[in-house]
Amino acid sequence: MHKVGIYNGGIKDAHIMEAYIMEEYTINGLAKIAGVSARTLRYYEECGLLRPRRDGSNGYRIYGRPEVGRLQQILFYRELGVGLASIKQILSAPGFEPLPVLNGHLAALKARRGQIDILIRNVEKSIQEMKGEISMSDTERFEGFKQKLIDDNERQYGEELRAKHGDEIMDRSNAQLKGMTKEQYEESERLTQELGSTLKAALAQGDPAGPLAQKACGLHKEWLCFYWPDGQYSKEMHLGMAQMYVADERFKAYYDNIAPGMAEFLRDAIQEFCK
Repeated sequence: MHKVGIYNGGIKDAHIMEAYIMEEYTINGLAKIAGVSARTLRYYEECGLLRPRRDGSNGYRIYGRPEVGRLQQILFYRELGVGLASIKQILSAPGFEPLPVLNGHLAALKARRGQIDILIRNVEKSIQEMKGEISMSDTERFEGFKQKLIDDNERQYGEELRAKHGDEIMDRSNAQLKGMTKEQYEESERLTQELGSTLKAALAQGDPAGPLAQKACGLHKEWLCFYWPDGQYSKEMHLGMAQMYVADERFKAYYDNIAPGMAEFLRDAIQEFCK
């Protein structure tokens, strides 16, 4: 008897991962085993993301094993926070191989599990401290949050940053972040907010070389130095980061989410700042 397991965002007991021998499934049958709605499957079809193998003589959508495997990949990516348009591009890429992708999913899920374990220990220690059983250091209080930031950065941008700057720099950067004191962590959060508001005001003025835009670049440099290894800042590095903010869609989306056109504006401002 063959089993087809569909991962739908949670750990399923074995009896929920149904066993079946059929080679084909109706839309309702596939929706049931996957833990999604038939409406979701219809939407995936409208997006060109998951098409049925064929339409049956009764007009029902029929899905086969290849479609089951593709749906599994879609749900893996959705769990990791990837948008549908990006998933479609990934799965439709020439030479797409599911095995390396599954290994990537496994590594990401293990990293997330490790992050959750750290947060659980952090909460348990906080409870113990409130009961007067232990005393926590400031470093321990923020361990889980800093590790989450490291893991999120590695998952989203790690490959590109390591290719550009090398493993040694990135490992030292992660170690520096992990060693932040409570005061340093809070200051970095405050600086992030100030940088965002200053960039918005500077963009509204529209002059990358203006005083407000250059103030924002100074704040951006200060923000970078919180996360970059001591003594490693350089104008070349700053300019390289600015170019990446425009060239890489993920960085661009982050800054354009502050205000449309922000990535290009910040790049131009940093180019003036580094002259």
